[in-house]
Amino acid sequence: MKLPVPAQFAIMGLLLVLVGIFQSWSVALAILNLCLISSVMALGVNIQWGYAGLFNVGIMGFAALGGVGAMLVSVPPVREAWAAGGLQVIGSGLLVLAVIAAVVFARRTLEGRTRSLATVALVAGGYFLVRAVFDPAVDAIEAVDPAKSGFLGGLGLPIIFSWGIGGVFAAGAAWVVGKIALGLRSDYLAIATLGISEIIIAILKNEDWLTRGVKNVSGLPRPVPLEINLIQSPWFTDLSARIGADPVAFAGIFVKLCYAALFTIVLLAILWLSQRALHSPWGRMMRAIRDNRDAAEAMGKDVTKRHLQTFVLGSAVVGIAGAMLVTIDGQFTPGTYNPLRYTFLIWVMVIVGGSGNNYGSVLGGFLIWFLWIQAEPAGLWLMNVLTMPLAEGSALKAHLLQAAPHLRLFLMGLILLLVLRFSPRGLIPEETGRKAA
Repeated sequence: MKLPVPAQFAIMGLLLVLVGIFQSWSVALAILNLCLISSVMALGVNIQWGYAGLFNVGIMGFAALGGVGAMLVSVPPVREAWAAGGLQVIGSGLLVLAVIAAVVFARRTLEGRTRSLATVALVAGGYFLVRAVFDPAVDAIEAVDPAKSGFLGGLGLPIIFSWGIGGVFAAGAAWVVGKIALGLRSDYLAIATLGISEIIIAILKNEDWLTRGVKNVSGLPRPVPLEINLIQSPWFTDLSARIGADPVAFAGIFVKLCYAALFTIVLLAILWLSQRALHSPWGRMMRAIRDNRDAAEAMGKDVTKRHLQTFVLGSAVVGIAGAMLVTIDGQFTPGTYNPLRYTFLIWVMVIVGGSGNNYGSVLGGFLIWFLWIQAEPAGLWLMNVLTMPLAEGSALKAHLLQAAPHLRLFLMGLILLLVLRFSPRGLIPEETGRKAA
C-alpha cells in the first residue's frame, strides 16, 4: 500500500529536520538547497521522458550550458582582453555566419557537380579564413594575465538574470541537437545526446578565452548578501542577539535560507507550469504520441515537431537548474561535470520518483539527493562498525575505510533495482484515466 503524496513529502521534510537536529541546521539547509535544484533538473528530464518518451542521456551538457550562462551574464568584462582580441573574435563569428549563408545560397541556386564543388570550396576556404582571424585573437586574449583572467569575461549583470539566460542557452543547443537527432529512435537518440554532451564539455574545458577552461571562474556575484556584510550590519546583529544566536553561525544559515527561498520560488513556478502543460490538450497529445507514435502519425500529428518542442522545453529547465547550481557554488568549473552526477543521478531521481508525474520528480529529486549526501557518512559509520574486530594498522581495514564513501554508488544502484522490482512506476506513479484529464 502506497503512502499518500502529502505523507511522502512530510517524511522527506522530517528527514531534513532530523539532519538539522542531529548534525547541524547549516548542513540541513545546504542539502535542502541542492534538493531544490535537483528537483528542478528532474522536472526538466520528466518533461522529456515522462511526457514524450525522449531518452536524453546528455543532461550533463545542458546543465553545463546553463552554468555558462550564469558565468557569462554575471562576470564583469575583462577590458584588456577585449582590447587584445575581442573584435577579432566577433569578426570571426560574423565570418562563420557569412560562410554558412554562402553555403546555403549555393545549395539552393546551383545544381549537380557544380553545387558540390562550390560547397566544398566555400567550407574549406571559410575554415582557413576563420582560423586566420580567430587563432591570433584567441592567443592574444589568453595571454592577458592568464593566472587571473585570460578570457573575455561577461556582461557584469546581476546573476539572478542568468537563470533565464542559462535556460535560453540550453534551449538553443537543444533545438540544434533536436533538428539533427530527433528523427532517430530512442536508443540512437540516447547515443547521440551522450556524444553531444561530451562534445559540449570538451569545448568548455578547452576554450579558455570563453570560460577559462580547467582554470575555472571563481568569485561569481551572489543574489544574496555576503556573510561578512551581514555580520557588520546592525540590524542583523540585533536580530541575532534577539534570538540568542551566534552572529557568525547565523549569517551562514540566513544566507542559505535566502537561497532556499529563491530556489523554492523557481521550483514552484516550474512545477505549476509543468502541471498546466501536462493537463492541457498539448500534454494529452504528447502522452498519446509517447504511448503510440504510429497511431499519432496516422492521425496527422507532426511527431518530430512535437518531440522537438518537448526536447527544447525540458532542456531549458535543465539549463535553468544548471545556472542555479553555479550560482550557489559561486564558481564555474567545467572540469567537474561528469555523467554520474549530472545524468545518471538525475535519471534515478525521475525513475524512483515516478516518471510522467511532476510531483514524483520533485520527490525523487529530494529523496535521491538526500540519500546521495547522507550515504557517505553512513557508509563510513557502517565500515567502522564492521571493521572493529580488525587490528589497527590492518591493510584490509584501511582499504575498507578508504572505500566507504563509494558505498553511495552501490546504494543508488540498489535503490534503483528495488524500485524497479517492487514499484516500477515509481513512488508517485503517473496519473492515468480520468485523474490525468
